[in-house]
Amino acid sequence: MKIVGILTEFNPFHNGHAYFLSELRRQLGENAGILCVMSGNFVQRGEPAMFPKHVRAEAALLCGADLVVELPVARSLASAEGFARGAVYLMQCLGCVTHLAFGSECGDVAALQRVADCLDSERCCVGLRRFLDEGMSFAACRQAAVREVLGERAAALLDGANNNLGVEYLRAARHLKWDCTVLTVARRGAGHDSGAVKGEYLSASAVRKLLEQGDWTAAAAAVPPETMDLYRGAFAAGRAPVTLQEAERLLLEQLRTMDREAFAALPDCTEGLHHRLYRAAQAAVSFEEWLERAKTKRYARSRLRRIAMCAWLGVSRTAAQAMPAYLRLIGCNERGRAILAQARTAARLPILVKPADVKKLSDSARIQFGLEARATERYLLACPGWKTMRPGEEWRTGPVVLKK
Repeated sequence: MKIVGILTEFNPFHNGHAYFLSELRRQLGENAGILCVMSGNFVQRGEPAMFPKHVRAEAALLCGADLVVELPVARSLASAEGFARGAVYLMQCLGCVTHLAFGSECGDVAALQRVADCLDSERCCVGLRRFLDEGMSFAACRQAAVREVLGERAAALLDGANNNLGVEYLRAARHLKWDCTVLTVARRGAGHDSGAVKGEYLSASAVRKLLEQGDWTAAAAAVPPETMDLYRGAFAAGRAPVTLQEAERLLLEQLRTMDREAFAALPDCTEGLHHRLYRAAQAAVSFEEWLERAKTKRYARSRLRRIAMCAWLGVSRTAAQAMPAYLRLIGCNERGRAILAQARTAARLPILVKPADVKKLSDSARIQFGLEARATERYLLACPGWKTMRPGEEWRTGPVVLKK
């Protein structure tokens, strides 16, 4: 069986995601399996996911995915490089994934591969260090280094957020020596983070905005009909929408009570940034003000949000650098169960289906699961209906299983 792996967040699942899955099915055949490595309750932009992970997994399964496994929180809150490396590692470790796929603005694997090769070249690394010494942001330095080696046309590819991630997937596959077939599907409709709220293919940011505003009619035009009952049910149960605003006081309490050394120990907090973050925490009266006081031309807001989220959830630099130690099943359908059966004999990591199986894992895997469990407790406290949520949910909740 052809099995394609994709890295996803589905925050939330919308028509663009449904198109992507249907296009993969068209290219690979109806019998192909689609594996999603999905961020859990926190996403790479440094925020809680709008819907809990099991709701998002079920939406994906209803709309074309076959198997959903969780990307651990320490990797979900990593830079693009760490984010991609963790997910590709899980795909490789499953032992039966034959293809790697991703969406992109350009739809050209060969062009993205040239950029990936360039970024790993010595000439590009030298240029990157030189531009970083000039005080530019990392993203701008990376693009300038590629421009110097490959020219403007190649560098312009890095303007696209999906192209950027695609380049990191390609780099990760090579670094991990994973021999797989790579596919990309050109993105349809609004660009990444576009605020446009009209049309069939909106960005996830626009869909979140519509749902937060309670505009269910407009949101219904942007998401597959199979998902609407799930989304309405999560809102009715007080499990959505989960936003940074709901978590703000908890987050500020964490930041204000940290010393400089605690900031210095966080992932991606380098070059004396911890001094700036500490000073901002001692002055800011809102999380937005903390971001404004902390940001510079060099440090993007998304990086600062991820650092703050790691502080709140207790994600240390050591945890962020560790590779995933197990494969956590979040959901599957009948074909997904067939993929799982293959993986049981081929996987290089233990497969965690029931939370009770944690006791059979290695010490390092149990530590990772414990971090996930603590992150879920904080996520529940940011839910609108937090007073109705019992603690220990991560230890009680099994995967979503859809029958035919």
